[in-house]
Amino acid sequence: MGFVAMQIETKLPKVGTTIFTVMSQLAAQHGAVNLGQGFPDFPVPERLLASLTKAMRDGHNQYPMMTGIPALRQAIAEKTTRCYGWAPDVDTEITVTSGATEAIFNAIHAVVRAGDEVIVLDPCYDCYEPAIELAGATAVHVALDPASFTPNWEAIRAAITPRTRMLMINSPNNPSGAMFSAADMQALIGLLDGTGIYLLSDEVYEHIVFDSARHESALRYPQLRERAFVISSFGKTYHCTGWKLGYAIAPPALSAEFRKVHQYNTFCSFAPAQYAFADMIREEPEHYLQLGAFYQGKRDAFRAKLATTKLKPLPVPGGYFQLVDYSAISDLPDLEFARWLTTEHGVTGIPLSPFYANPPRGQRLLRLCFAKNEATVDAAIERLVKL
Repeated sequence: MGFVAMQIETKLPKVGTTIFTVMSQLAAQHGAVNLGQGFPDFPVPERLLASLTKAMRDGHNQYPMMTGIPALRQAIAEKTTRCYGWAPDVDTEITVTSGATEAIFNAIHAVVRAGDEVIVLDPCYDCYEPAIELAGATAVHVALDPASFTPNWEAIRAAITPRTRMLMINSPNNPSGAMFSAADMQALIGLLDGTGIYLLSDEVYEHIVFDSARHESALRYPQLRERAFVISSFGKTYHCTGWKLGYAIAPPALSAEFRKVHQYNTFCSFAPAQYAFADMIREEPEHYLQLGAFYQGKRDAFRAKLATTKLKPLPVPGGYFQLVDYSAISDLPDLEFARWLTTEHGVTGIPLSPFYANPPRGQRLLRLCFAKNEATVDAAIERLVKL
């Protein structure tokens, strides 16, 4: 008889090829300057490369511990203490993962059950909702303010139901760069107090913060960290997004459930890089301590050059993305504008509407990445000036 093909009922009916892949492929086809996908085009720190090579030559090429090598978890604990004034337990509260995306997936699947609801704040990163749906749960979208991208706490409170299992926050935010203030964190504490709602705090841009602001990590607040999974990324901090290494900090009971998912998802993560990051954190702390200043220089230079174009830059408190309002150039919806800009003018950005369940009417915004060499930025500006 042979194989009888059955109709596949997809588990992710809303998911196609990500907007990042679509736009990067379009950029490659048309020889466009790609300011779309968020990755640096400059080298990783020299010490990190040397440490990675040494780790491989020293024979650290087999499975590491499922939770991450002890030296790296210890370095993470020391860095957390230095940055946020609190020391997570090395053995029971820190888990190394294959990037922040895996950590987000693990955290959701650790505690979210079929029929639950998870509140996400739009615009939000595109890996959130698929992980929620694969858990059999529903993503409840609450929009941030369309101008400032700050949270509307009354709207968030109104979205809470008896089925709400988790609230997801992201600061600095991708794509907007907006950050939670200390007042926002107090509002969050008040919102969650007396509930059984878990918090997932996506903090992958934690060290890319500008204008002497303080990153308000959930780890600073005992009332939040007792219910939180806090997710971090080495790729964003050390310019090596392709290494796919990150980590989650959570209380022992939450970490235990998190590790059950991690153990049968990836089990462990790239061993030589773990040794390299442990060395880098300890021996060159100035890298993460000065990262905000490094990127602030790139932000300010990019904004100055954008002033020569008709694109209007929005404020950027953190992260390495610049939102620009293109309404002085075109009335096209953002996806059409992004395609037109790539195919006709050779510059690629990311439209904002894919980050929303319900995009604001009339919003004309594009996300551009400034984690690029000066030559890359100049090549893009030279084309944007002609719009």
